Amino acid sequence: MVSPEESPVIPATELGRVFFVGIGGAGMSGIARVMLMRGMDVAGSDARDSRVLTLLRAQGAEVFVGHDASHLRDVDTLVVSSAVRDSNAELVAARASGLRILHRSQALAALMVDRRAVAIAGTHGKTTTTSMTTVALQHCGIDPSFAIGGILTATGANAHDGTGDVFVAEADESDGSFLLYTPRVGVITNVEADHLDFYGTGEAVEKAFDQFCDRVGESSDGVVVACADDAGAARVAERARQRGVTVWTYGRSDTADFRLENADFSGPGAVFDLVAQGRRLGRVALRQPGEYNALNAAAAFAVTQALGQPVDRALAGLKAFGGTRRRFELRGEVNGVRVFDDYAHHPTELNALLKAARGVVAGSGRVFAIFQPHLFSRTVNFQVEFAQALGRADEVVVMDVYAAREDPVPGVSGAIVADRVELDPGLVHFIESWSAVVPFVLPKLQPNDIVLTIGAGDVTMLGPEILEGLTS
Repeated sequence: MVSPEESPVIPATELGRVFFVGIGGAGMSGIARVMLMRGMDVAGSDARDSRVLTLLRAQGAEVFVGHDASHLRDVDTLVVSSAVRDSNAELVAARASGLRILHRSQALAALMVDRRAVAIAGTHGKTTTTSMTTVALQHCGIDPSFAIGGILTATGANAHDGTGDVFVAEADESDGSFLLYTPRVGVITNVEADHLDFYGTGEAVEKAFDQFCDRVGESSDGVVVACADDAGAARVAERARQRGVTVWTYGRSDTADFRLENADFSGPGAVFDLVAQGRRLGRVALRQPGEYNALNAAAAFAVTQALGQPVDRALAGLKAFGGTRRRFELRGEVNGVRVFDDYAHHPTELNALLKAARGVVAGSGRVFAIFQPHLFSRTVNFQVEFAQALGRADEVVVMDVYAAREDPVPGVSGAIVADRVELDPGLVHFIESWSAVVPFVLPKLQPNDIVLTIGAGDVTMLGPEILEGLTS
């Protein structure tokens, strides 16, 4: 990862024709979309065609399927993410020709020049919090630019170039590149050990978030918004305060500046009172379940206040928030069985998801979890914690590992998670074949059950198959 000191921000207007390697990805496509809305010349490639590529072509991008050095004609700037391997033909050609090469985060930082930037960081909850913040600000009358690692359910968009002076961005910590931003407001939803293939230790993760706070502190009116309920975020926040950075906290803790009180997480939507410095601001009823979504909403609200927005309009935006795709997203209901899809791929996310799911069924049905581990390194590092979280479900299918950017590791499969789940052995199943999962699950489902397809890989494609199978 390029350090901030080594990578002065280049305004987007100076990038010329920009080529994205892996333009179909959630983060890359969003940046490309904003550039297209600003009238920039954009091209890119991806391994396979998709609806995202079709939409980018419709906006004016030149998009190729497959990677080839010949695609780089008349290109001024190449954009890559950490998922792009050094052997990629386009990256190799760009280096050989001396082309300007930017990391995805550098390209996003270029779009934030001259905007009040809001960077949403944290081990979990970034996408939902970024989405909630965007919608809350829209209800305040601002038209913010935004770049989200997911898609807003209401609009189907993951990015937009707004007319206002605010830019809300999901800040990915996985490779340290979130330290390339200098935001006016920086959110830290939580800080836990993750992406240890990059950081090595949990202590190194916390150190990166310390640096993130200092980046926020470079602005004279910068504000860090941190979760008081999360031990890691609270430690980072306290150290930042001691260094003179302005910090606001949120959570259920008595010490939080924005506090959740009288909360009810037992139903399909979280309900709570929001209190700031002893002042009761209002009762919030979210459409999304679980304590974790209530905390995300509190973070989003704190951002609106850091930007000086009206309380009533911000609260109205949170109540109107329709969700983000792949975040407890209802894919459909057939014969009394509801199928939800979620991106959870860390034990804390998985635990929060299944805890919320128990509130949704409220004792009237079962929770059937279909979990696909993501990355071999993460599966090894957190096999026990994944198994503990899955113990909250009534019945579990563990699929094989979705490799993503990693090469297979001998002896590492979804079985090492399934073997540790503390449920009756007849209720935990390791199914290695992707295509065998739906036929196995369908006969087991009963009215009032909910099915969760969980993970950052292609497990998301199972939901429609399950629904189709339930209709036949």
